[in-house]
Amino acid sequence: MAEYAVWAPEKDTVRVVVDGDTYPMRRAAGGWWHADVQDNGPGSAYAFLVGDDPTPLPDPRSLWQPGGVHAASRRYDQAAFWWTDQAWTGRTLAGSVLYECHIGTFTDEGTFDSAIEKLDHLVALGIDMVELLPLNAVDGPRNWGYDGVGWYAVTENYGGPDGFKRFVDAAHARGLGVILDVVYNHLGPSGAYLDRFGPYFAGSNIWGPSLNLDGPWSDEVRRFAIDNALMWLRDFHVDGLRIDAVHALRDTRAVHVLEQLATEVTALEAHVGRPLSLIAESDLNDPRMITSRDGGGYGMTGQWADDIHHSLHTVLTGESQGYYSDFAEADLAGLAHVLTRGFLHEGTWSSFRKRTHGAPVDTVRIPGHRFVTYLQNHDQIGNRATGDRLTQVVSPGILACGAAILFTSPFTPMLFMGEEWGARTPWQFFSYFPDPGLREAVRTGRTSEFADHGWGDVEVPDPNAESTFLDSKLDWTEQEQEPHSTLLAMYKELIALRKAWPELSDPWLDEVAVDVHPEARTLVIHRGRLRVLVNLGSEEVALDLAATVTRILLASEPTSSEGAEITLPGESFAIAVLEE
Repeated sequence: MAEYAVWAPEKDTVRVVVDGDTYPMRRAAGGWWHADVQDNGPGSAYAFLVGDDPTPLPDPRSLWQPGGVHAASRRYDQAAFWWTDQAWTGRTLAGSVLYECHIGTFTDEGTFDSAIEKLDHLVALGIDMVELLPLNAVDGPRNWGYDGVGWYAVTENYGGPDGFKRFVDAAHARGLGVILDVVYNHLGPSGAYLDRFGPYFAGSNIWGPSLNLDGPWSDEVRRFAIDNALMWLRDFHVDGLRIDAVHALRDTRAVHVLEQLATEVTALEAHVGRPLSLIAESDLNDPRMITSRDGGGYGMTGQWADDIHHSLHTVLTGESQGYYSDFAEADLAGLAHVLTRGFLHEGTWSSFRKRTHGAPVDTVRIPGHRFVTYLQNHDQIGNRATGDRLTQVVSPGILACGAAILFTSPFTPMLFMGEEWGARTPWQFFSYFPDPGLREAVRTGRTSEFADHGWGDVEVPDPNAESTFLDSKLDWTEQEQEPHSTLLAMYKELIALRKAWPELSDPWLDEVAVDVHPEARTLVIHRGRLRVLVNLGSEEVALDLAATVTRILLASEPTSSEGAEITLPGESFAIAVLEE
């Protein structure tokens, strides 16, 4: 016998259809309904009939949707997979280098199994953890992943739940941790049947319906999200979660859902015996997000640090449109500020928001590794009108300078797939819904959104076109060509230096100092006895470090030193050791 259960607290009747036969369900405590059914074992098809609605609905907690998000669910046995990672002890966020990856465009095949074949490349690069964009069941053959509606099911587009487990197992075998991007702030526009069962929704945001986290019946809705997070960490052996846009989680309870999640993940961490990371994507600039619970915070392990990205981006590119405006105005002084403070907006005026924003970080108590930062990520590339990467915007020399700042920073560095060799393939916004009305809404909506951000006169690729998706796939042959192979070697050396020299992975922001010269376009970053010298200008400069240079660890261009002075060519960097 197999037990089938579903939560529908305000319904008078619920039935389950298993392998074509209909069975009544009995009401239990808390709004749950149960039925014991003699089915055909794992793989049995089932769906629910709720109230008088004759439409069979998939299980909100379905683990397997091989027929798509509108079809019957399939019973999946979590215990059937043969794991080989029993010796895996995990990876901490502190000290790690992350690699963000979209399975569908990482390889030509776009599957978990083909991605496994590229894991050795990540090991050779020096990556510690690979961060995957969302894998939820979604309506259609291609998507970024943020339109998922089957939160517990892995999309069949990439290989389903067993395919994902094979990927995690293979990553662990190579010493790589896996972080999964999860979305709890909204559901996609097609296949979101939760409200047919109960009061899961509480209005909507700009992306879709949002969860009822603090209204009537919200206890089970919170459990729906938290149990999902625990499932990935426990049953799929995932090492961490990146939680999408937590600022859109509307929760007025005394204990915020993120703090509740952090509490339960800490308990699970003790049980599984390996570190489990929670990384929030937050637009709030609120230090409580990454403050420990015993310090009065939410207890997130880390957060994405857009202020650092925005400062780097404006300094490297000169762009100033939209939300870049304040960062462009702050220029090199702003970059120096975020390299030592984490946030640019820390209770200061945000012209984009037209209000004051953020709060200061206590740099004595909050280590820099709690800030995950990057030169590029899926948002900052894909939300450009044509999905162009930095490779199309800046010179190879400036790109190398940006990488040097990133990998010698006190933060947790992350790179976006293909960045390591300066990939020229775009990464555009793409999706495809079977419903033509939804496709048109996506097309017009994206064009309007880009216009609002200063891209109005640029032709936006059709997100529904298969060519937009195919053009976004990595070209792995690029890394064998110049200037890509030289940049790849540079990335490997920078990551290796970060791991070899403790000064470069030291996370304490109050130990970092940055000297800038806006006219000459230079930075000197103090990291213990090391100095990271960056010349963003086109002319050669001589920099006096006020201490004898004993060694140059790495330079992107031929660099000379004499005594305390280093001569740096235009658009280049050097990492020097000073005499103690």
